[in-house]
Amino acid sequence: MKVVIDTNVFVSGIFWKGISNRIIIAWRARKFDLVNSLMNVEELIKILKFFKIDMSDEHIKEWVTLIVENSIIVDVVGKIKIVKDDPTDDKFIETALNGNADYIISQDRHLLDIKEFEGIKIVSPEEFLRILKND
Repeated sequence: MKVVIDTNVFVSGIFWKGISNRIIIAWRARKFDLVNSLMNVEELIKILKFFKIDMSDEHIKEWVTLIVENSIIVDVVGKIKIVKDDPTDDKFIETALNGNADYIISQDRHLLDIKEFEGIKIVSPEEFLRILKND
């Protein structure tokens, strides 16, 4: 199973115990393959550097290295315009399309409202954990 994880799920999972953290634990346990693009990794770096909770550059580098080394990194070819209320979220769908992902996990209402695009299901962390449990 191939999955794209939205930045908001990564940030929640890195800083707090809970559902998003369980997603990261499942990924690290290789319960699914993470699909990523450099655009998504760059966004995560930017968010972590300026987040309200300080994280050292070294700790950010450790996370980025972990993610890059344990992801299927895809080149995004072609742009789409699907997320009308927040076009910056299109990058997650573009990554999923280029990486043949099955799911996008997000807490973002703009993405979740789409539900599915070209066979890629867009689900909350809670929904994804239920899917993993039943898989």
